[in-house]
Amino acid sequence: MQRWSTLQDLAKATLEEVNEMWSGLGYYSRGRRLHEGAQKVVSEFKGEMPKSAEELQKLLPGVGRYTAAAIASITFGQVTGVVDGNVIRVLCRSRAIGADSTSPAVTEGLWMLVNTLVDPVRPGDFNQAMMELGATVCTPKAPLCSECPLQTHCRAYRQVMKEREIVLKRLLGNATSKPSSTPDIEECGSCSLCLPDKESWDSGLGVMNFPRKPTKKPPRTERTLTCVVTRKKDTDDTEEYFLVQRPNLGLLAGMWEFPSILLEAELTEKKQKHIILDRLTELMGSSVTDTNLQRMGEVVHIFSHIHQTYHVYGNMLSDTTTDSVKQEETERPSFRWLTEAEFHQSAVSTAMKKVFRLFKHSSRNEKLFDKCDKQNHGSEKSGEERKRRKHKAPKDSGGRQLSMVSFFRSAAKEPL
Repeated sequence: MQRWSTLQDLAKATLEEVNEMWSGLGYYSRGRRLHEGAQKVVSEFKGEMPKSAEELQKLLPGVGRYTAAAIASITFGQVTGVVDGNVIRVLCRSRAIGADSTSPAVTEGLWMLVNTLVDPVRPGDFNQAMMELGATVCTPKAPLCSECPLQTHCRAYRQVMKEREIVLKRLLGNATSKPSSTPDIEECGSCSLCLPDKESWDSGLGVMNFPRKPTKKPPRTERTLTCVVTRKKDTDDTEEYFLVQRPNLGLLAGMWEFPSILLEAELTEKKQKHIILDRLTELMGSSVTDTNLQRMGEVVHIFSHIHQTYHVYGNMLSDTTTDSVKQEETERPSFRWLTEAEFHQSAVSTAMKKVFRLFKHSSRNEKLFDKCDKQNHGSEKSGEERKRRKHKAPKDSGGRQLSMVSFFRSAAKEPL
């Protein structure tokens, strides 16, 4: 809001600038669609936002039912409710809706319910209050039922109190009462919203029996080769990093990353290096050798639907031949050389920032080891002296390192 305080300001920005500002927030398609929407409002609607939920959802890219209803009610005062995760939780608990909250039948039922409840005079305030109630009081875990203004209307809470009464009667000697397996709600006949009989009420959960959701599918597992390529500037010896731009569609569209290749199968380190070198040669238009190519380690990053493992390599180039490649004459993706400061200001994902941190950490350790090795090498007069200083195994070990068992074994007594 500080950078682009109006739709017109946002529409004038480039997608690259939007991606840079959005960097690290995740769900990068949202930033792109926000930018597209602003440009469409300015170019096609003369800067005037559509004012109804129906028009907002129909005319603007990336605007779904919830977003359209929230904008229309809060900004333009349209009498329409909103359904987000917080509202779903409040409604499912207050009405004891135990069916799968993500199913089409329940979703449509919740929209009908909230459109019935919404305040016709202050719809925006009502919707914000419902979302705030779910976010701060009727929370997923440890809900504050004692502070909830809907407590007397909440059917889930009513069931909790009835079970407490039954437990109290049992303690007082009345053992005939048994808690019901499902909440005791008003007669409504057979409906698709109630708690299914096969999924009995869990007394230990209380109101947290609602809402019910299906088991999430585990994220798919992917492995990617990533190489951090560096070079030294001719002018001031500053280190620069080679980045390429991702396609404009799909995951992380338009973002910048270190050269990366998705692995289809497990490969040896030798084969991984071969694939990396081929990719770098293809990107740079000149042969890249493995002289300085080193494995740095692995980075794990969890996207919303992908469990991604990056196999990270580093490669220091000794020349600047890539500057001679004319990008417009090739089919290679756009690339750029950036300093460390420029990298952190660019449109790079959180995953690439993790990769960069691993690279920097590994590089510092490597330099430290090299420095120590040089110091040790200089202090020793000859190879023979270094050899004598090495730890030697006892004669009876046969030149092998002793095991823990032999280490703690009692020493054999020597003959007198």
